[in-house]
Parts: sequence; structure tokens; C-alpha cells
Amino acid sequence: QVQLVESGGGSVQAGGALRLSCAASGYTHCVAWFRQAPGKEREGVAIIWPRGGATATRDSVKGRFTISQDNAKNTLYLQMNSLKPDDTAMYYCAARGTGPCNWSAGMYGYWGQGTQVTVSS
Repeated sequence: QVQLVESGGGSVQAGGALRLSCAASGYTHCVAWFRQAPGKEREGVAIIWPRGGATATRDSVKGRFTISQDNAKNTLYLQMNSLKPDDTAMYYCAARGTGPCNWSAGMYGYWGQGTQVTVSS
């Protein structure tokens, strides 16, 4: 059984930065950060494969968001820089135990409770 607990959200002004954390227990084949703004679909922004450390970042946030991991702490991070009001959303950590991993939320069987990020202009 995989458990995911996010933290690190908050309110910042445009141009600011936040680092989200996802504490993971149990085996995960891949872990992704998704976000969902009110009235919008859930959108994947970054994926990491913990075993090898490979990552993928959505084009819309590339250069501003970085996903990383601390294996000793079983924790994944999403460093978000140069934040924009459009980045305002609930951010979720999601994991899959096996199989391919991509931007489709339906592929992930494990989800955290989410952490709110609000960026003001």
C-alpha cells in the first residue's frame, strides 16, 4: 500500500517560489505532480521515476518547475520558481506501482490529499 502526504503549499506573489514536498511510503514505480485549478481538468506537471532518477517536465512549466527526490527521506519535491497567477491550483502527488507513466491522471492509483498553491499578481 502506498501513502502520499503533500506539504509546502501556500500563498506567494507572482515571481516568487515555493517547494512542495511529497512524503511517500511503499514502493512506487513513478511519482507525478498534478495540479487542478477550479473549473479545469487535473494536469500533470512533472514525473519522476525514483529507481533511476529519470524525470519529465511538462513544456508549460519547463524551466520554472523542477522535480527531484531525496531517497534517504523517501520524499519527492517540486521546486517552483518564477510563479505566475496561472499556477494557482491544488497540487497533488500521485504514484503508480507499475506500467507506463504519463500525464494522464487516470493512470495513477495512489493520490495524496493535495496542497493549495495561490499566486497573486
